[in-house]
Amino acid sequence: MSGHSLVTGSFVVADYVVFAVMLLVSAAVGVYYAWADRGQQSSGDFLMGGRRLTALPVSLSLTASFMSAITVLSNPAEVYRYGANIGFYGLAYAMTMVITSEIFLPVFYRLAITSTYEYLELRFSRATRLLGTVLFIVQTILYTGIVIYAPALALHQVTGMDLWSAVISTGVVCTFYCTMGGLKAVVWTDVFQLGVMFAGFLSVIIRSVVVQGGVLTIISDSEQGGRLNFWDFDTNPLRRHTFWTITIGGTFVWVSIYGINQAQVQRYISCKSIAHARLSLYINLLGMWAILLCSVFAGMGLFSVYKNCDPWTAGWVTAPDQLMPYLVMDILGDYPGLPGLFVAAAYSGSLSTVSSSINALAAVTVEDLIKPYTNISEKHLSWIAKGLSLIFGVLCIGMAGLASVMGGILQAAISIFGIIGGPLLAVFTLGILCPFANSKGALTGLVSGLGVALWVGIGAQIYPPPPEMSRPLSLTTEGCNLTTTDRFNWTSTALPTQPLAISTAPVHSIDGKPLLADNWYSLSYLYFSPIGTIVAICVGLLVSLFTGGYKLKVESKLTLMKEDTTLYHLFQVCKDRVMRQTGKLDLTRDKGKRTGSTNPAFCDVELNTTKSSITS
Repeated sequence: MSGHSLVTGSFVVADYVVFAVMLLVSAAVGVYYAWADRGQQSSGDFLMGGRRLTALPVSLSLTASFMSAITVLSNPAEVYRYGANIGFYGLAYAMTMVITSEIFLPVFYRLAITSTYEYLELRFSRATRLLGTVLFIVQTILYTGIVIYAPALALHQVTGMDLWSAVISTGVVCTFYCTMGGLKAVVWTDVFQLGVMFAGFLSVIIRSVVVQGGVLTIISDSEQGGRLNFWDFDTNPLRRHTFWTITIGGTFVWVSIYGINQAQVQRYISCKSIAHARLSLYINLLGMWAILLCSVFAGMGLFSVYKNCDPWTAGWVTAPDQLMPYLVMDILGDYPGLPGLFVAAAYSGSLSTVSSSINALAAVTVEDLIKPYTNISEKHLSWIAKGLSLIFGVLCIGMAGLASVMGGILQAAISIFGIIGGPLLAVFTLGILCPFANSKGALTGLVSGLGVALWVGIGAQIYPPPPEMSRPLSLTTEGCNLTTTDRFNWTSTALPTQPLAISTAPVHSIDGKPLLADNWYSLSYLYFSPIGTIVAICVGLLVSLFTGGYKLKVESKLTLMKEDTTLYHLFQVCKDRVMRQTGKLDLTRDKGKRTGSTNPAFCDVELNTTKSSITS
């Protein structure tokens, strides 16, 4: 692999055809559902699929929507630079699904709400609901812009595919099927796009295995390069990626996405029964594991191919995100159509994320900002929802344009807005798990949690953590023939490790950094979300108790009931079995007559069944 050049190849007709087919199929699904559901004219059908979806498509859709192009391009590069310990996310995903299906899902499903923020009004107050809604809308539009733009840029620089035609075509197709077909179209296009993502990943993985001569070679190369750094149980919270930061920090981040993010909740609530909703979460867990495995292995393959010659240090690619497309053009360039498949996979990631965001934004706007203040018929609401899908689609394409101008600053904004999830999660947790939390507590908690999280987040952007904490692993350019690219050699001295360096940092920060810079600001970025959550919960509980929250009587359907958890049902089943076996004795048969029936509110608290049957 010595004869590298700057642009390894360019797209041929077959690649464009593959890409176009992916867009056309997505658009066709939208048209199909627009035609099939033309009789149903309610906003509930448009935004919620009429609550008749089954577990399998919903689960695949859940997997697709948060596995964006950023996952397809960044995770392998992450493994390439920092090692495979992001595989621990698998644990975080598992804990997330358990927490979501046991705590958040039962309450939201029982209330049958369209917007998760509706819950905040039912449980706290309208002010809390509006604050939550506004935060969500801002966060989602920002995030969506970067999701469209980042992959387009990386792919454009490597494959030579036209940047704006790609951005606009994906944006338009996406807006089109969201506006035409509503949630059903979003779910079914996601299923198709997930298939494309897997196909793209697998083509790269299989080809790199063939090029390197077997899976074992790739694994041993990664082993020698120190990429299999799983045994990292350092508890230091300043280290970027360790077992603890990824499992604990990752769990908080993903619970704030699966437990309360409108885009996700909206879909599993649209299942036809709570069993389907739970099942969809667990099938989705398998999908997330599969994608994680693919991206980690693709990253190992990437390292194995370039272990002696790193294209990034050599200056052939300008950002780590371009490593994956570079590899694709390098090893699949001779097979027309396959680079197109990989690009289609990256864009499928974008499309699925953007479409679910657009649909969620429309749902939130209709439910939280329009319905409470006006009385419009369902038919008109359904048209308004379609109009909103269109407007939000255009806004997201506009954000992508903004991203191209602002670049690094927007990246910073995203990481800061990732922080919003933490405090919002805390407000919902207070509502569901703490019956005595009141609206004053919830609002103060939300604001203070947000303040602390933003303070850490912005601090970390201005004073990036030192490399001994993030620990990028070694890369070499020894095996390259650098004769052609001597003029790019300067990049190997100034390693572009930080994706963002804001030059407005105070001048004295070289030796006189603020006191907090060395420990507080260089906290692992995965801990920003938990900090926001924990601060918000503590403040919320204290304020609630001081403002008389313990006198509060909350409707039981708004908080988690014992009957909601799977554990309770398992316990009941075991208890019934025990009772049935002991039922042969006459004593237990008369017990009911002598002491009256047991109070159902208390018998399940007493976990020790033998004790409770002796009490007679």
